[in-house]
Amino acid sequence: MSSSDKTVVWFRRDLRIEDNPALAAAARDAAGVLPVFIWCPDEEAQFYPGRVSRWWLKQSLAHLDRSLRSLGSPLVLIRSQSTLAALLQCLGAIGATKVLFNHLYDPVSLLRDHKVRSQLTALGISVQSFNADLLYEPWEVYDSNEHAFTTFDAFWKKCMDLPIELTSSLPPWRLVPVTGIDNIQSSSIEDLGLENESEKPSNALLSRGWSPGWSNADKALSEFVEGHLPRYSRNRMKVEGATTSLLSPYLHFGELSVRKIYRNVRMKQIQWAKEGNLEAEESVRLFLRSIGLREYSRYICFNFPFTHERSLMGNLRHYPWCEDEMKFKCWRQGRTGYPLVDAGMRELWATGWIHNRVRVIVASFLVKFLLIPWTWGMKYFWDTLLDADLENDILGWQYVSGSLPDGHELDRLDSPQIQGHKFDPDGEYVRNWIPELVRMPTEWIHHPWDAPPSVLDAAGVELGANYPKPIVDINTARERLDDAVSTMWKLDREEKIANLTEKGEEVADNLIDMNTLDIPRVAVRKEVSCASASLDQRVPSFHNVEGKSSDDNRSKDADDQRQIQPESDSQVQVTTIDERSLSTAESSTARKRSIGSSLSAVPDTCLSSSEVNTVKVYASHASTGSSVHLWQETGQLGGEKEEDDVDAETSNNMLRPTKRTG
Repeated sequence: MSSSDKTVVWFRRDLRIEDNPALAAAARDAAGVLPVFIWCPDEEAQFYPGRVSRWWLKQSLAHLDRSLRSLGSPLVLIRSQSTLAALLQCLGAIGATKVLFNHLYDPVSLLRDHKVRSQLTALGISVQSFNADLLYEPWEVYDSNEHAFTTFDAFWKKCMDLPIELTSSLPPWRLVPVTGIDNIQSSSIEDLGLENESEKPSNALLSRGWSPGWSNADKALSEFVEGHLPRYSRNRMKVEGATTSLLSPYLHFGELSVRKIYRNVRMKQIQWAKEGNLEAEESVRLFLRSIGLREYSRYICFNFPFTHERSLMGNLRHYPWCEDEMKFKCWRQGRTGYPLVDAGMRELWATGWIHNRVRVIVASFLVKFLLIPWTWGMKYFWDTLLDADLENDILGWQYVSGSLPDGHELDRLDSPQIQGHKFDPDGEYVRNWIPELVRMPTEWIHHPWDAPPSVLDAAGVELGANYPKPIVDINTARERLDDAVSTMWKLDREEKIANLTEKGEEVADNLIDMNTLDIPRVAVRKEVSCASASLDQRVPSFHNVEGKSSDDNRSKDADDQRQIQPESDSQVQVTTIDERSLSTAESSTARKRSIGSSLSAVPDTCLSSSEVNTVKVYASHASTGSSVHLWQETGQLGGEKEEDDVDAETSNNMLRPTKRTG
């Protein structure tokens, strides 16, 4: 094999050896493999991971490095201000001509990956990507009109009707190491800066309950399937103790393949069906539904990439949120005066973890009792959860706030007192996290404000002193919520009437008082050009780019990701930004070139100064070897009906779709 067969495998949230398509392809086809993880805090922007999430990442990277070393190629760690510059440095140092990676679907990653792909391809580097995170790619599932689904039940039913490929990529027996690694400005695990000195004492406690790493993920899956899955339908709603799978951190960091989970669980389902074990069969159905919710979170974020900033339903742009920082602080600190809410928020701060049912309760309280924007809560969950996952976070908060067509009703207000009696009937969860109430009788534990003075005195509780009074009483919260919803519909109707009037259309009297949901429609393209590889990551765009050059299309990528506007009566067409960018490579006969000549294909204005310098160094290094050419690639929170039956450990999105009223 020639030097052109050397490959860089770019690890991100796929930190495993088993069933890793990018790693398997590199091990199979390359003369040498360089595994690399690049940490770019600047590129994380507002979604820079929180303390506990970074702790997990650090442990997982160390675990992956040990595994890769045993196969022959250690994991190269790089801290950089630019992913593109770091990749170019790696390519130049070892003389590689190919980059392989696995897909991500959140808006931040889509923008970055498209930039990296297009600019590397323009330099003559072969780039190929794979699906390692989902059962179905987001562009593979659409309704009869080729539109993206906007309700979970319809989406998951369609998924279950589609064929599913469960073949896993075998882990490589050996990786061929490459020379030139010493020329890379790599970092140690400590130099990445994932954990500072002040965080280490708190983080040390996390290792008592969690064991990051892909081989530990396999153990956790086996323990759940063999031990807890048969009773999952019975235990999943208990907020105290390990009653769910606890797999979501492993899934977020890609230490565990969703295909492996699905395959193992389905095998058990077949076994239990033969045995007539109805409870176990129901447990499998509910658990697989939680897997479907995770799939749906990626699906929504890919097809509607604005959802990390605003609601899916356009009506919510008129919602009169209350941006009260003091109330938000009380919620964060677990001092709302509602014991179940406070217990959940204190557990979250202390451990980075809360049961999915508690996530539903605290999130609903924030947006329905306090009317604080759901985006505030979403960001706080991102900053504090051990299994923080942007797509799941977005889906869950949109669902609770009523921002999805099948989400909670806009005027739904769940009483924390009733929820407490239902999901923590003995009050043990509250007592565990609120020591001020440890002596409170069970009868009053979830509503101490109603307890007689003698009971409060005996329990040592002084409301307003050592435990807060309710931040808002439920009757006042109900009035404020009803007013907010009415205001939203009023402003929404006024805007629609104004738009119709401006167009010269007559507004019928019987339509003035109608409330109609403003749900965007996006057409999912079924086919791409023959130049596209079947495994490649597609790039969503929401503007028709006919008549524009591909360079114009590429330069507008960031704007296109943000400019879709939900419309109730018009269809928003999805077209590709650049058909060439959908492919991992282009025709070798049409675009064969040397690195030296291909350098001019990427304008310096598209790169930072460090990236420009790295490109030039790489071009100088590569030009001494053989010519490089482009390779031709072939190719819930909600719902009383089923008690919000979501496994927080796989979906972490607080979602349970129900039929929407009104």
